[in-house]
Amino acid sequence: MCGIVGIVSTQPVNQQIYDSLLLLQHRGQDSTGIASMEGSVFHVHKSKGYVKEAYRTRHMRSLTGNIGIGHVRYATKGAADREEEAQPFYVNAPYGIVLVHNGNLINTRELEKDLFQIDRRHTNSTSDTEMLLNVLATELQITTSKNELTPDQVFSAVRSVHQRVKGSYASIALIAGQGLLAFRDPFGIRPLVLGRRTSLNNKDEWIVASESLVLENGDYQIVRDISPGEAIYITIRGELFSMQCSDNTFLCPCSFEYVYLARPDSIMNGISVYEARLRMGDYLAKTISKSVNSGDIDVIMPIPDSSRPAAMQVARQLGIEYREGFYKNRYVGRTFIMPGQAERKKSVRQKLNAMGTEFKDKNVLIVDDSVVRGTTSKEIVQMAKLSGANKVLFTSAAPPVRYPHVYGINMPSRKELIAHNRDSLEIQRVISADQVIYQEVDDLKNSIIEKSDIKQLDMSCFTGEYITGDVTKEYLEWVEQTHHS
Repeated sequence: MCGIVGIVSTQPVNQQIYDSLLLLQHRGQDSTGIASMEGSVFHVHKSKGYVKEAYRTRHMRSLTGNIGIGHVRYATKGAADREEEAQPFYVNAPYGIVLVHNGNLINTRELEKDLFQIDRRHTNSTSDTEMLLNVLATELQITTSKNELTPDQVFSAVRSVHQRVKGSYASIALIAGQGLLAFRDPFGIRPLVLGRRTSLNNKDEWIVASESLVLENGDYQIVRDISPGEAIYITIRGELFSMQCSDNTFLCPCSFEYVYLARPDSIMNGISVYEARLRMGDYLAKTISKSVNSGDIDVIMPIPDSSRPAAMQVARQLGIEYREGFYKNRYVGRTFIMPGQAERKKSVRQKLNAMGTEFKDKNVLIVDDSVVRGTTSKEIVQMAKLSGANKVLFTSAAPPVRYPHVYGINMPSRKELIAHNRDSLEIQRVISADQVIYQEVDDLKNSIIEKSDIKQLDMSCFTGEYITGDVTKEYLEWVEQTHHS
């Protein structure tokens, strides 16, 4: 999971992209990068860590130009601690291309072989983003017949990319001296939204980003989500062209975006993330009422922040008092996307503090957005009990995460997932809770899509059913052996 943004403006874009990345910081904390384009020249700055720490005045001054792209990274492929793995990536032919990518390619073994043996291209990192860039560059080189690219040539190259690349990818690229290209995989697994505003000189300015809140913050009008398989090409003159570049498309967005990853004030694929989380609470309350007597619960508490809407609805539906028992330190990153298990465990206590007066002698029902590795959950239950809670019931607004997620979320290994080959009673013992209650799979699906035209979601980490249809047992075993979180 990463956050990406691309802007075509009539004014310098460095500050706009920086501001956009601050709004997308929740999508990645490992590294960040900005590339701006001035004529046919790229200016690039990349760094490990947070946006606010990565860019100094001298960096911003060097990022000149009215077109640019930006990225915040959360590592799912490639090493998290190597600056060389930070995006954007660059190739010098044809024209010169820089690219950012949110997602995860699942045929990297085949691509690595083809890029070296057939395309005669070399990658200098372990990142699948660099592979995607080189595939795009190869296909652009094949279609190019003159100095200035035509939209048809660009779209032909993207069509070939779709045929060669498998997995999830929302990508934005700058082509030197030509323009900005954005495209989305044929299943639309990762989000990408297009916006427009009118400049002071009455010209169109364009933005493409992972989440709609970036557009709204910049006073852009949301035009629409980029469709699965679609490509958007905006020339350096601000002319926009679009085309469907895949014959087999099917919108199937990642359910985990709505559960945890996206900010609640975003709208994705026409669905309000906040309203979806409220409905998760409505459905979860029905499941809780079947197994717990509401008179046995004194208070309902969220784990801040992403579970708060669901917790409020659970309390409302069950008629139980809603309280805030955990104080969040906002200067610690999201624990789910910490790079290692030991670091995750350490950061839980730094991130959350339990207020004893809210727990003492009470039966507390805690609502979290999801339970992945169980590290955070176990620590939270222990904190509640040490603060004097009589009983701690732990509930999840998402179903049990039983299977690896291969489309851009760092859940590569079944052995790390607390719910893999365990039922609720076993999980209850592992995290030392008095009871554990999960959302039902169908209820999660309905809570997300019931007010939309979407028919299907990627719910592979809950069901083991992979939407792209080419995730084999052998592939999952290879992922577990070669990827470490």
